[in-house]
Amino acid sequence: MEKLLEDIEKIKESAVRDLVKTRIKEFEETGCKTDEEIFKELCFCILTANFKAQQAIKIWLEIGDGFLTLPESQLTERLKKLGHRFPRVRAEYIVKARKYAYSLKDRVKSFKNEMKLREWLVKNVDGLGYKEASHFLRNIGFKDFAIIDFHILDILSRYGIIKKPKTLTKTKYLEIEGVLRNIARKMKLSLAELDLYLWYMETGKVLK
Repeated sequence: MEKLLEDIEKIKESAVRDLVKTRIKEFEETGCKTDEEIFKELCFCILTANFKAQQAIKIWLEIGDGFLTLPESQLTERLKKLGHRFPRVRAEYIVKARKYAYSLKDRVKSFKNEMKLREWLVKNVDGLGYKEASHFLRNIGFKDFAIIDFHILDILSRYGIIKKPKTLTKTKYLEIEGVLRNIARKMKLSLAELDLYLWYMETGKVLK
């Protein structure tokens, strides 16, 4: 683990630190926006499941308010035309989630316990697993959730911190989240900040 801590520290001392701070501030600002904007953020996180982040960002920006208004068939066509890997299923998930579109902000605020909020999202929003629910919450300003995708698993495995799991069950997800929380504590970072640094290490980018 020490080698990983050293490598993160080097990045913390570079210009990447300012990029991370800017991105965290953007997430906090998103959490203060309207229900519609927060719902669109939820749609983005549904799009990213098993799909490349940069492509998802392009599609998300292109469709915009269409996530709120397009009939399912048209949304499917748009996603297909724009190159999403799973256009039909993602459109179905997004249209189903619209029942929360104008109450999502209050729903999020109603939870005193952040972990119970994530559990609610996983159980009630089709298309959200623990990674996607954590991604959504991070993107609206929450800081104590790990977004465990293959990039993060690759890094932890490469540094010998974990054995890469074949499948990411809830138990395994929470176990690895605990490992990441320990790393974040040692680095005096939030999990949200740590995720951005680890993503940068693996991809050279600081994305949403």
